Amino acid sequence: MTPHSANEHSWTLYGQRQLDHGYSPAVPDRIDWGFWSGVGPGAEALGDIRGKRVLDIGSGPGHHAVHLARAHEALVDGIDLSPTQHQRALRAHGSEPGVHFVCADVVEHLRHATPYDAAYGIRTFGCIDPHHLLPALRHGLADGAPLVFSALHTGGDGQGPSNEVAPRQEFIRLRDEEPIPTLMRVLAPHLWRDLLTDHGFRVETTELLTAPDDDNPVIVQLIQARRHRVAAPPRVTSRPRTDRPPTPHAALGVGAIVFGERGLLLGRHRLGTWELPGGTVEPGESLHDAVVRELSEESGLVAQTESVALLGTLVDHVAEVVRITVGAVVTAWHGEPSDQPDEPVGDWRWWPLDALPQGLFECSAQILTAWRPDLPIDHPPARFTPYARLSRRAGSESDQGPPGLGQRLGSASGPIATR
Repeated sequence: MTPHSANEHSWTLYGQRQLDHGYSPAVPDRIDWGFWSGVGPGAEALGDIRGKRVLDIGSGPGHHAVHLARAHEALVDGIDLSPTQHQRALRAHGSEPGVHFVCADVVEHLRHATPYDAAYGIRTFGCIDPHHLLPALRHGLADGAPLVFSALHTGGDGQGPSNEVAPRQEFIRLRDEEPIPTLMRVLAPHLWRDLLTDHGFRVETTELLTAPDDDNPVIVQLIQARRHRVAAPPRVTSRPRTDRPPTPHAALGVGAIVFGERGLLLGRHRLGTWELPGGTVEPGESLHDAVVRELSEESGLVAQTESVALLGTLVDHVAEVVRITVGAVVTAWHGEPSDQPDEPVGDWRWWPLDALPQGLFECSAQILTAWRPDLPIDHPPARFTPYARLSRRAGSESDQGPPGLGQRLGSASGPIATR
């Protein structure tokens, strides 16, 4: 059982026990980020949220979301993975104005939601893999939006925070009930800071909240961060090689992304466009073999088929011609790129992703945004159908992007050239 599924099970069991007891917490007079009333700041940590869309991550029985809607006039979406916790929220506050409860994985919810003006979590972030959650929040919050959350710093047994991003066993405790084991990340403050910074957030304050009674070893961290405003990079243009449409034919092509520490490999076509290595699959040839052959024929680089990871199939139309191309990532290769005799593409260069050249061949532009949807590239639309999610081995050399890439590619599109 994964930590994610284990936590879903634990909190579903907890919610069911509370349902069985008929217990619903009262709507509080203030937000308490720790376990103790009046310790630390309240909702002012979120700033002015009047009339703003706010995301409550791990909303549980919903009482905190209702407080923000009533006392601060916020529009709150409460998200919880546990169906029993969701049921508790609906039972107690399902008709509350300004509050909407959703039973879902927060990452899946953020894929389709309009960006929020603020987000918070009260002792819930330790239950979610930050490498899973923070990239989704980076894309699911508006520029400058506050992100405020609390998490354990010291557990109930007095064990301090970990210096590695890994879950450990903690317990959910109910009075007169058997404790429920769960897996939680109890991280040192510098780890939270590094994680947030790496995912596009600026940490503003970190505060340790302690119990008012001296014999309680539990300490809670309160972290206030903000989605970092980043200047938009210049848009990269794409264009066709000529104004003439391709000759109608039935062909299957491949296009190869070769990306490493020196950057992305692009060559200049004799008609002026910059493009990825690739070409037409020959009769009886496998897709992996075609990628290896085209890479060698065009650039002189040598790769093995086991170093080729197929992204998916790309389809677009030019005039009345349907182009079908399979995009691929090459994760290991030998040699130096060089111009090859009788090939229309040469002048091979390594380009950083934040400084790609203008005038990309439109098909190369399309597959690059299928690989990395956040690249600032404009191009004609196309349809992309991803294959199975790439393995970590396939992504290690090529730095293919955040987890969930295969699912996200459905909204990107475009083939490489079919020459």
